[in-house]
Amino acid sequence: MNDHKQSDPAAETVLIVDFGGQLTQLIARRVRETGVFSEIVPFTRAAETIATLKPKAIILSGGPASVTEADSPRAPREVFEAGAPVLGICYGQQTMVRELGGVVEPSSEREYGDARITIVEPGAFFDGVGEAGHIERVWMSHGDRVTELPPGFRTLAISEHAPFAAIADETRRFYGVQFHPEAAHTPRGAAMLGNFLRLAGVHGQWSMRAFKETAIEAIREKVGKGRVILGLSGGVDSSVAAVLIHEAIGDQLTCIFVDHGLMREGEGDEVVSLFRGAYNIPLVHVRAEDTFLRALAGVSDPEAKRKIIGGLFIDVFDAEAAKLGGAEFLAQGTVYPDVIESVSPRGGPSATIKSHHNVGGLPERMNLKLLEPLRELFKDEVRALGRELGLPEAFIGRHPFPGPGLAIRILSDVTGEKLAILRRVDAVFIEEIRKAGLYDEIWQAFAVLLPVRTVGVMGDARTYDYVCGLRAVTSSDGMTAQAYPFSAEFLARASGRIINEVKGVNRVVYDVTSKPPGTIEWE
Repeated sequence: MNDHKQSDPAAETVLIVDFGGQLTQLIARRVRETGVFSEIVPFTRAAETIATLKPKAIILSGGPASVTEADSPRAPREVFEAGAPVLGICYGQQTMVRELGGVVEPSSEREYGDARITIVEPGAFFDGVGEAGHIERVWMSHGDRVTELPPGFRTLAISEHAPFAAIADETRRFYGVQFHPEAAHTPRGAAMLGNFLRLAGVHGQWSMRAFKETAIEAIREKVGKGRVILGLSGGVDSSVAAVLIHEAIGDQLTCIFVDHGLMREGEGDEVVSLFRGAYNIPLVHVRAEDTFLRALAGVSDPEAKRKIIGGLFIDVFDAEAAKLGGAEFLAQGTVYPDVIESVSPRGGPSATIKSHHNVGGLPERMNLKLLEPLRELFKDEVRALGRELGLPEAFIGRHPFPGPGLAIRILSDVTGEKLAILRRVDAVFIEEIRKAGLYDEIWQAFAVLLPVRTVGVMGDARTYDYVCGLRAVTSSDGMTAQAYPFSAEFLARASGRIINEVKGVNRVVYDVTSKPPGTIEWE
């Protein structure tokens, strides 16, 4: 589904060459926030992508390697021969300098975290940020540093430990910064990136409305009169994909909703009601809770649970699809982070796409062609597209939910009794968050059922019941997260309701761990 990038709004593509930087996705998102389409490729594929894509600008990402090492990643010469403006960020600046004839050396005085740069020559890159002598807060993360500029470059800014914190060759429109303008800790980094994009002459015409229109055209062209089946999980990604595809080809699409019984309270019924009622999309609803519970009986290991759920999901989906017959395409709600994470910067496999989320293995097994209309969108963009398609805000704005569902929020073997307890605890917690007007401030909130029973007193009787943990975090992208600072009054109210209303729970705890060192989910 890359055809639409050649339409007018997305013709102004900015190519981001990835050297393994932790913030590479953030660069792409910052560029898209300006209305300019961006695409990430590993440095090993940069040359071929430049030849076919002909980007309006190129950004070289940061990375963990050192350009002083013989086998370190290098920016290919095609980057500098493309005739497009180039911005090198951190490692990207260093590989640019090395390839163009400058010098980079290890530094005994490294800079990590909050730093200050002093602008020595303002130039267009710092337009609106400051004049000569202005001191600007930025975020640094580097050990090596540039010690000699290539021919044609001049210094725009310096820092205490980086004599060439920002550099430019305006004639060739090459720019380099040792800091990270994409990071939130560089307060005016977005303005600097915007200045670079203006220097590239892009106009910011890419939008969700434009994406929707061109994606619909591309789906129609690719599918023709063929039939499409889509595995509907009930999550935002697959749901938005379903509505988009249905708008393009109507009843040529059939959704299969494998209801594994591991969803939050009422969600299965909501999915069926939304797609059969509001959108009149052909939907096969497979009630498979008993099948999944039997397969999960006695299994406590979280990875084993994931494999069982993913494998069984494929089996059930495959069987239902075979009953329908005649489909040529399998549609999936794959999003851009899935695509990026499946390829390492060096071109090999890295993180495996979750099989349950993306129905892994089914296209080959069923001899189907893939249709992935969201594969170029980040999560927040998928939500924006959902709004453009008219999906209800309450549905679009729902907190993320793992593919294996409540099975990995029960930190022991999964039973019907435990599912019922956890489902109700989770519902009460979310109800209290909504009543307090906090739902949209929180990235994700949920409950976990711990493999611990404790003594309690309820009325005149002693109890020996489960402990449940509550978790709520704030985050911009799920990569880092902070525990939400609920008031003591809120926690007392929520825990009081849970203990009074949910039979089987007599103790509630709140998780205050950040990510890192913890993760958002417990399993």
